[in-house]
Amino acid sequence: MTSSTEEKTATSSRKGGELARSETSTPLVTSQGTTTIASTVVQKIAGLAAREIPGVHDLGGGVSRAFSAIRDRIPGANASAGQGVSVEVGEKQAAVDLQLVVEYGVSIADLARAVRSNAINAIEQMTGLEVVEVNIMVNDVHLPDEDMEEDGATGRVQ
Repeated sequence: MTSSTEEKTATSSRKGGELARSETSTPLVTSQGTTTIASTVVQKIAGLAAREIPGVHDLGGGVSRAFSAIRDRIPGANASAGQGVSVEVGEKQAAVDLQLVVEYGVSIADLARAVRSNAINAIEQMTGLEVVEVNIMVNDVHLPDEDMEEDGATGRVQ
């Protein structure tokens, strides 16, 4: 780890549930005004970035996935891009927590690294916020046999 990375890590941690304030200027706070990014924006970006990575089957815990399955059956209802994502957004920084369901056979460590990197890049590029941490919780492993059960197939032949 380089010294600049160590400095960034040391100055960009959560303090008492709130994000630490960085002393450096960002594109969001200028002498001409302040841009505020809503937490739902960061939440959606993080969710979409996580889903872009091969090996991520779904986001969210069992309850949120169950509600999503019900919502999918309602005509005109849209899936939530922020399902399984929680964020804290400050004036200059953001922290993200992701709940993942991974495909069976995928290296969870490699997947977590790829998801974390993609989420950080997407959030920082789109919002200008500094992402101080992305915590990943793997809730479940999706098995290939579960696809047949979800489609209602009960046997090998019909």
